Amino acid sequence: MIESNYPETNIDELIHKDVEHVSKNQAHSQLVDSQSHLDTSNLKLSISYIETFIENAESRSSARTKWPDKLNLFPFNLSGKLQKLILKIVNFIFKDQREINFSIINSLKESVALNHQLVEHIATLKTQVDNNIQGLDDRLISMDNRFPGLDERLVAMDNRFPELDERLVAMDNRFPELDERLIAMDNRLPELDECLVTLDNSIQQLDRRLITVENRFQGLDERLVTLDNSIQGIDDSLNAIHTLITNWLTGIQERLDTLNRLVQEIDEHKNIVDARIERMGDQLITTDNRINTANARIQEINEHYIRNDSYLKNDLMQQKRLITVFLEEARKRLPEPFTQKELETFVNEDMHFLDAFYAAFEEQFRGSREEILDRLKVYLPLIEEAKIGTHESPILDVGCGRGEWLELLQESGYTARGLDINKVMVEQSRSRGFEVIEADVMVYVQSLPDSSLGMITGFHIIEHLTFTKLMKFFTEVVRVLKPGGLAIFETPNPQNVLVGSCNFYFDPTHHNPLPSSMIKFILETQGLHQVKILNLHPYPETYKLSGSEVAERFNDYFYGAQDYAVVGYKL
Repeated sequence: MIESNYPETNIDELIHKDVEHVSKNQAHSQLVDSQSHLDTSNLKLSISYIETFIENAESRSSARTKWPDKLNLFPFNLSGKLQKLILKIVNFIFKDQREINFSIINSLKESVALNHQLVEHIATLKTQVDNNIQGLDDRLISMDNRFPGLDERLVAMDNRFPELDERLVAMDNRFPELDERLIAMDNRLPELDECLVTLDNSIQQLDRRLITVENRFQGLDERLVTLDNSIQGIDDSLNAIHTLITNWLTGIQERLDTLNRLVQEIDEHKNIVDARIERMGDQLITTDNRINTANARIQEINEHYIRNDSYLKNDLMQQKRLITVFLEEARKRLPEPFTQKELETFVNEDMHFLDAFYAAFEEQFRGSREEILDRLKVYLPLIEEAKIGTHESPILDVGCGRGEWLELLQESGYTARGLDINKVMVEQSRSRGFEVIEADVMVYVQSLPDSSLGMITGFHIIEHLTFTKLMKFFTEVVRVLKPGGLAIFETPNPQNVLVGSCNFYFDPTHHNPLPSSMIKFILETQGLHQVKILNLHPYPETYKLSGSEVAERFNDYFYGAQDYAVVGYKL
């Protein structure tokens, strides 16, 4: 019964089957090699099948440690100890057979590994063959491409054959003409013989004349001998002269050689000087760059010191004014104490404590006079259109500061005056020849009569007022304007995120950002008409993004107008 479950393995039969399998694989490999394209995937699949068989055989060749389940059925149901004993006996009986099986399985594994290497080698050979075939195909294509050129050359040669035939025919046609010319030459030979006879007679006459000439030559020879002797003396003289000239030329050549050496030395010295000049030029360029850098730094330092000097001078003037006021009031009252009015004078002067600081602040953050003048030119067409700025309808600029707008109005021929509470700026504007009043904006405007001004302007002034003062100020503006009068107020644009969140707060005297729609509404409720908003001073185009609608919206909010102006008219 045990033998029926574990039959004895026939080694010779297994070896015979392996040999047949290997021979079949070799035959199959030869069959595949004979094809134009070798498919190694089938070989790998066959090898994988063999590996599966080997794994199965290896698992079945191992020693039994478990009693088969099908033997647990009745009547073979044995105890566990008896099962283990039977398994040990079986394993002992088939021990040699298992060793043989493992040896065969190991040899088969080695064979499978060799087959793997053969498959890889076959794949490599296939790649090389494919590459060689591709190279042959390229060469054949190149030869095919050259055939049309050879055909064209053969066609050209064929086309030239008729031309050669025509030239041969023309040569054949010329042969009779040559024969005729030879016949004509033969006919002229007798005439040539007669001419030769005549020539012989002439030669005899020439011989006789030559004899006469030879006789005369003998006399000439004698005279030539005499001349030779004279010429010999002349040659001796010429040789002496030649020697002198040669020596003189040798001296000149030596002097020329010396001059050439001097010129060469001068050229070498010149090259050295040129190199030194070039180095000096480089040093000069470096020095110029350093000087330019130093000048720029000095300019920057000068501007810094000028600003500081301006601030210090203004501050000293302010302090001097306060001290002077204090001393004058002290002289009036000494030795009595100060009255309430005199103390109010000190308090009013104390309000100007920051005037010098704010003037320096404006110089640093407001921008240069040239930049502000260029920005303010946008309002001139509005004045020209409104026909104001005359003596009957003057212009008042509240918070005139350094007076850029007054300067532009004066150059354009308009009648205008300024108003500011900062003593330092008032003095600066007056020093430039402008009419400027030192007073609080609310106090001064309230003192003006009704319909007395043609235009009121205020650039970066309304953001310094509280909301209550702003409402009162706009009420007074409408009151003092003439019919057809114009009001212009410029202020930072809080719709620009950078301005509303950061730049607005550079000035510590600012109160709150003022949205343009709100200011427009206030002026309309106060009585102005045709109120409009002018968006001004956007960032340069280099700051802006492009490419999408989102980028455009981003540009509007971050790089759009930094300021706006509200413009309104009184009916």
